[in-house]
Amino acid sequence: MDPLKVAVIGVGHLGRYHAKTYANLANVQLVGLLDSDRARSKDRARELGVPAIADLNELLKNVDAVSVAVPTSDHHRIVKRCLQRGVHVLVEKPIATSLQEADDLIASAQHEGVMLQVGHIERFNPVFQTLAKMGLKPMFIESHRLAPFTSRGADVAVILDLMIHDIDLALTLVPGKISGVEAAGVQVLSEREDIANARVTFSNGTVANLTASRISAKAMRKMRLFQRDTYISADFLDRTVEIYRLRNQAQEEGREEQPLGSFAQKALFSKGRSAVCERPRLELKDALDSELNAFMNSIRKGDQPIVSGQDGRDALALALRIMEKIQEHARLVKEHGHS
Repeated sequence: MDPLKVAVIGVGHLGRYHAKTYANLANVQLVGLLDSDRARSKDRARELGVPAIADLNELLKNVDAVSVAVPTSDHHRIVKRCLQRGVHVLVEKPIATSLQEADDLIASAQHEGVMLQVGHIERFNPVFQTLAKMGLKPMFIESHRLAPFTSRGADVAVILDLMIHDIDLALTLVPGKISGVEAAGVQVLSEREDIANARVTFSNGTVANLTASRISAKAMRKMRLFQRDTYISADFLDRTVEIYRLRNQAQEEGREEQPLGSFAQKALFSKGRSAVCERPRLELKDALDSELNAFMNSIRKGDQPIVSGQDGRDALALALRIMEKIQEHARLVKEHGHS
């Protein structure tokens, strides 16, 4: 099998990792890097022993696929040129800045018969891979994605920078349409919202309460899911999953009983039940390695990408709706403050 020839466009923080990962994948040949910062491009290329290419048209002459990790404002322009040249594209999230741009990219990929995958990397986190196999039907989802402030990503609101990860995960976990959105956010250190909370209601009654902040003292990436008789705690940073289930006492021999507080345990025991905890063993693969391997495999097999252009569009649509609600809330607060 001939190796797939790949390149990376945009070799800043994320693109550098894409390039390093491609360089180590089997049956893949990293053939070049391109970045608007020529010095950075040359440095990264020197590290990996590949050419730094200055012209996009030149780069696209000799590649099967590219990763695009440039600022979001440049996604549509660059990705469309790649697609029109018949090159498969993995574009970092969010797919684009608007639904019109996203629709145009999806249509271009379909017209050219090439793959368009969106870099929602948490889909490939071993934690979510474990959750996805559980056949969950959550009634309530709560996520917290917190990070210390850096200038990287501050050109967009925290919804597009961080929350969009959990937006995509919630949309993957919950079937059905969205029936309601409420949201609020605050600018603290940048010109865009740095902390935000959204409450998303789905047509099946499920509620997702999503919080994202990039002004936290320390990082956190946790999701909690609640369904009848089950509570799941998922830590995407520490890569652990804990599943708490209510069981009849007769079912619990050999299982680990969990203290839920003396009152709660007494109440459960009075009903002949108690709580047990399961900690599934996760297959601790590198998420980026899994993501890029999946991209390569979809190209080789002609399969739909695990995270399709439509998935990226759906996440962007909800993110933009949340941002609209934040703006509405801010206007109400301002009007109330001046009344």
